[in-house]
Amino acid sequence: MILPIYAYGQPVLRRPGKEVAKDQEGLEVLIANMWDTMYNAKGIGLAAPQIGKSLRLFLVDTIQLEEEDNDIKGVKMALINPTIIEESGEEESYEEGCLSIPDIRGDVFRQPTIRILFYDEDFKKHEESFSGINARVIQHEYDHIEGKLFTEKLKPLRKRLIKRKLESIKKGKVSADYRMRFAT
Repeated sequence: MILPIYAYGQPVLRRPGKEVAKDQEGLEVLIANMWDTMYNAKGIGLAAPQIGKSLRLFLVDTIQLEEEDNDIKGVKMALINPTIIEESGEEESYEEGCLSIPDIRGDVFRQPTIRILFYDEDFKKHEESFSGINARVIQHEYDHIEGKLFTEKLKPLRKRLIKRKLESIKKGKVSADYRMRFAT
């Protein structure tokens, strides 16, 4: 089922998510709905807070990017209760966007390599390293479960330039090709 994506201004986007219990009721359905919602919005990542659930859960599918760039080896996975153990390398800039903040993009500096501990959909524990675009998308979604948005990482001038657009999004004055839920 396709769910509405919570827009900038919704309080759930600013709260750190709660741990997902191993026996969390409806987890399988929630994850399936998140995949449907993400693909419907043409996203490559989606965190539970973006659909109104304050949980430490997010999805990533960068395999979609392989068609655009043959150098990318994408991943498709759900990460439950993740913890970034290490970020390494010299920070690199890349233009990011977010399904919760349509029509706004900006250069964000992130370290190119991460090591992360997480559980998969079967609650099997993993510790893996990611680099490049995979690391960036995971870091972006991880920020969501920490109650942070990519706009907080923008340079001060860029933040001032988008301030009015962010206020418009908060008020529901934005167009997206997918259902959104705005702050009331």
